[in-house]
Amino acid sequence: MAQDDNSGKDLAAANSSSHDVAPVDTGVGVVSKDAVENPGHPPHRPRVTDLDPKKDKQAERTVYTLFFLSAVGSLWAVAAYMLFPIDSANMETVRANNLFIGLGATLALLALGIGAVHWGKALMADHESVDERHPVRGTDETRARAIEIFEEANEESGFGRRSLIRNSLIGALVVFPLPAVALFRGLAPYDEDPVELLKQTMWKKGTRLARDPSGTPIKASDVTLGSAFHVIPEDLSTAENMLEEKAKAIVLLMRLKPEDLNELPERKDWSYNGIVAYSKVCTHVGCPVALYEQQTHHLLCPCHQSQFDVTNHCAVIFGPAARPLPQLPIAVDDEGYLIAQSDFTEPVGPSFWERH
Repeated sequence: MAQDDNSGKDLAAANSSSHDVAPVDTGVGVVSKDAVENPGHPPHRPRVTDLDPKKDKQAERTVYTLFFLSAVGSLWAVAAYMLFPIDSANMETVRANNLFIGLGATLALLALGIGAVHWGKALMADHESVDERHPVRGTDETRARAIEIFEEANEESGFGRRSLIRNSLIGALVVFPLPAVALFRGLAPYDEDPVELLKQTMWKKGTRLARDPSGTPIKASDVTLGSAFHVIPEDLSTAENMLEEKAKAIVLLMRLKPEDLNELPERKDWSYNGIVAYSKVCTHVGCPVALYEQQTHHLLCPCHQSQFDVTNHCAVIFGPAARPLPQLPIAVDDEGYLIAQSDFTEPVGPSFWERH
């Protein structure tokens, strides 16, 4: 019996430090009130922040520091958007813009989430409670009790008492949407008509088709049956905005059996001996259409799985793309090199802009 008394006293000592657990004498030893009311449940174990005021203060400092860091991350994302603008002629600016904005947004999200979780686990009241169901319309006494519950919740969470945590959380939540506002600003309409921007490319009458990225002109005899070439204008290197012009002018060149091509009468002279050229820019959102299935003569966009039938003017046969890939009219010059007959006859790229 002495052994039971000792174990009961040890258990009571372990639980008496928590404000919501009181010892109860059962006649065979002293155990926690929680153990009596909830038989089968493990006894309540106080946290280190419940036992040590220094640890409690340290946890509080950690939480509001994380909330301050979240605010800093949100502000940095906005600053990075302005400090590292994207220059279409320099891919390094794209990487820097994505990197620093991403770091700021990551810090904002991560610090806010970790701070909220740490606050709940280390500082908020740590006890189990049961709420009795009550009628939808409570009595005056019930309403008064509800007010008391809110006050108790405020006291237990420390929201009203821990001013630094409260103010830093409010500040982090206020600043948090700012990166989204700055980033969505980049989706605003261009000063120039996007249709006009996509109507003109570097292709013009007599421009030779060249391999990408070497710039070597392509002869019709080089294009074997079933082959596919990634093609750019031969004089692309002279373009003022080379990367932007390349993005609009990139072409896929393929050779099929002439009898496999289902060509419209007005486009009969747009190909040469089964060789056809189509824009590589997907008409969904502008991803590069880079996969050619030789057996089926299908082109596949890897971004959203749009598929185009090369034998039928690159008509859409699957996926979200809204229209066929624009065709580049081609011919052969006196030296046997493939040349463009003209520019594309329609805008290249995505279809979500209104086209007139």
